[in-house]
Amino acid sequence: MVKFTKDTIIEALLFASVDPVAAGKLAQAAGLEEAEALASIDTLNAQYEREGRAFRIMEISGGYQFRTLPELSEYLKGLARQIAAHRLSHASLETLAIVAYRQPISRVEIEKIRGVSASGVLKTLLEKRLITVCGRAQVLGRPLLYGTTADFLRYFGLADLSHLPRESELQVILSEQEGRMVSQVEPGEEDNGGPTDQQTLL
Repeated sequence: MVKFTKDTIIEALLFASVDPVAAGKLAQAAGLEEAEALASIDTLNAQYEREGRAFRIMEISGGYQFRTLPELSEYLKGLARQIAAHRLSHASLETLAIVAYRQPISRVEIEKIRGVSASGVLKTLLEKRLITVCGRAQVLGRPLLYGTTADFLRYFGLADLSHLPRESELQVILSEQEGRMVSQVEPGEEDNGGPTDQQTLL
């Protein structure tokens, strides 16, 4: 039986995983201590850098995952535009940024900031699992409150919410994401005549 190195085992586990893997789970699966697993990640990343590889093992959403280098984003734009399932319109990106910075936040509060109905956009973001209902406000009517998800962190390549850029950089973020994704309003995402909060959950 072939005996693999610690680095090879860690690499295989991450390669086979669709979602980020927490260091503890990674170590357990490899039969290693967590410190050993993290050391292997450092070793692998150093190897990838020496070899000029297009990817690294990055910390994303509380775990580790293979990701292409941000510097290669220009070359990936064309491919990203072809992935219709991941498209986000300007309205979606704007609403998502508001939720990220102000969460937990209600639909009414979002609409006050944007100046237009947000029901359709919220429905789209819920379907894409970029936001979730995280409770109800303790005010009259107890409106639903929205917050971001682990999928949001993965989508934007963030380790956690503390890595969000300053809110003053919002326009830069929107411009970059619009360059990566097709800027197109999707069915059901119009700013007018969207579903109510209750319909959004159906």
